[in-house]
Amino acid sequence: MRTPATLSDIVTAFLDVVHDRLLSDRRGDVADYIPELADVEPDAFGIALCGLNGRVYESGDTDLAFTIQSVSKAFVYSLALDDIGMNAVHHRVGAEPSGEAFNSVKLESGTGRPPNPMVNAGAIVTTALVNGASPEHRFERILERLSAFAGRDLTVDASVFTSEHASGDRNRALAYLMRSAGSLTADVNETLDVYFRQCSVLVTSRDLAVMGATLGNGGVNPVTGRRVTSAETCQHVMTIMATCGMYDYAGEWLLRAGLPAKSGVAGGLVAASPGEFGLGLYSPRLDHSGASVRGVVAAQQLARRFGLHILHRPLSLSAAEVTAATEELDEGLGAMQDADAAQLLAENADDLAVWRLRGYIDFDGAERLILDLEEWLESRPPDRVAPAVIVLDLTEVTQLQSVAVWMLAALASWCNERGMRVIASDPQGRSLGVAGLSQAADFEAAVQDAADATSADD
Repeated sequence: MRTPATLSDIVTAFLDVVHDRLLSDRRGDVADYIPELADVEPDAFGIALCGLNGRVYESGDTDLAFTIQSVSKAFVYSLALDDIGMNAVHHRVGAEPSGEAFNSVKLESGTGRPPNPMVNAGAIVTTALVNGASPEHRFERILERLSAFAGRDLTVDASVFTSEHASGDRNRALAYLMRSAGSLTADVNETLDVYFRQCSVLVTSRDLAVMGATLGNGGVNPVTGRRVTSAETCQHVMTIMATCGMYDYAGEWLLRAGLPAKSGVAGGLVAASPGEFGLGLYSPRLDHSGASVRGVVAAQQLARRFGLHILHRPLSLSAAEVTAATEELDEGLGAMQDADAAQLLAENADDLAVWRLRGYIDFDGAERLILDLEEWLESRPPDRVAPAVIVLDLTEVTQLQSVAVWMLAALASWCNERGMRVIASDPQGRSLGVAGLSQAADFEAAVQDAADATSADD
């Protein structure tokens, strides 16, 4: 892995490793049943990750626009839920995995419902359930919802829309079948016009990462700060994504990646890690299920490397808390060692920094630490010659997620390469496996060790 230029480049550097390793993977074929989709660069590849503070990390072709296609289904489903409620939506659309392809002709026996909102049949009904005074108004509201999730105004690729409209006979057959079964009550042609337009909206890998992060952030877009939908709606959407979003690969996907996700035949893939980040990937070569080959492999590698499976996190553990200790120590918490630490910190303010971590430290917590530390390093007086010394107080950390261990280790290595010193205060003695990372049994010893180090450098 290349050496990051700045602390915040640590995540980008790892995305670069995953990206570069998969460039030689040319398995799969681009979608050609929609003629316009066949005319793309097959080897394009982008990976973007958006944290819950709005920072986006990117590798490869993340600014290359492509049509959202079936990835739109998850976000239009959120709008239908907000408009008429979960019970009304699922009176007309099921919630069960189909175990079949995205365009399968399959309706529930006895009700005529499509199996779930992620297959084409279910998505067509879901689109029809969105409130709108006219088809134009309905699509306007859908485009507004997609744009709000992405954090910018999105547009439609007119040529792809025309191509979808001309080649959409299978979707027309599905719509007429559901119309006869009673699950679709709206006009077929008007509904499909809206559906084809929503699939033709242009996005980038970066957009998908922000959209996934908005779901993972309980409906608040981390880039704009705007609430797009409720946390409850996000919970419903991510549940359906986890069980149905990858079609007939959904079970194996959940087993291997463990993240709510949705794929699209243009090559886009969005995944959400609740409470942590969103992931957006693009590579147009598809596997047998219609998902991006590289996108699936990249997401699985990230999930496996960082322990991101949604069932991996113990639900009983407290949420991450990361704070610079300066103000807390200044206020005085009653402990003699805190008073001593506050004095040492004040005496070495330009060269010594202390951060306290509490609870379950995951990607979001580790990222906050890295960005806070980077800001502190940039604020140091430019004439300081002595290298910085950083104390990480892990005393009240209940558990370090795999991704947090890796990020803290990368942080320590980055600092060590620049002559800085990182000291971890951890009574449990958890080793991050990094040469140059000092460990102390208690907080007082760690701060004293750090103060001695800064004095020796003066």
